[in-house]
Amino acid sequence: MNTLERIVDATRREVEQRRDAIPLATLERQLIARGDDRPFAEALVHPGISVIAEHKRRSPSAGAIREGATVTEIVCAYERAGAAALSILTEGPHFGGSLDDLREARAATRLPILRKDFVVDHYQLYESAAVGADAILLIVAALEPRQLERLHRDARALDLDVLVEVHDARELDVALELDADLIGINNRDLTDFTVDVQRTFELLSDIPAGKTVVSESGIGTRDQLDELERVGVDAVLVGEALMRSDDVEAACRALTGQSEDAV
Repeated sequence: MNTLERIVDATRREVEQRRDAIPLATLERQLIARGDDRPFAEALVHPGISVIAEHKRRSPSAGAIREGATVTEIVCAYERAGAAALSILTEGPHFGGSLDDLREARAATRLPILRKDFVVDHYQLYESAAVGADAILLIVAALEPRQLERLHRDARALDLDVLVEVHDARELDVALELDADLIGINNRDLTDFTVDVQRTFELLSDIPAGKTVVSESGIGTRDQLDELERVGVDAVLVGEALMRSDDVEAACRALTGQSEDAV
């Protein structure tokens, strides 16, 4: 199996364990007490290019990224620095994340939150809504088209925005057939974790007007954001470049262009 297949296989096993521990009916009851609405998609369509700043503990290719820092410290720094939204990586075995990370981020900040994980089961939709996610990620490469369609439909029914992630032209065709409004172009190939930012430029011309486009992976400088903005990208998702910086808040400000006086 390639890297993506291993992660998806591990995710399916983890979901079954969590379902045994917390039945779906329990999650459904928790939705009644769901907190305030923080529209994720709306946060990405303001003038200029928006930054989705990510909390990421480690990766299969790079290992541990930033040990010792709390979720609260990181996401509050992102909020002060002008990030439009947050991405919280909740996958455990390969990325070291957890739903507790998302809960902590939700309590610490007012920003809308994307649950970034390998969503392959409807149970995860209810999990996401119950813990306070405002959006989920659906990866075309990890799902069959019919499964993708059902998960997308049911997520929207739970008032979750959906970032549909693609990496090549075939996957983009699937996302467009789904009529996804929010399309993420992942510059990282999830089968081997290589990165090529040109992937965004190659696919962008095939995305019709009216879609919100997010470029993901391999982004870390304002010059890159300016170039992506010029060609029509609405937002970028940045994780490792921020998490590895000496000063997370300053690094995020360098991308957003927000001065300290704006806080």
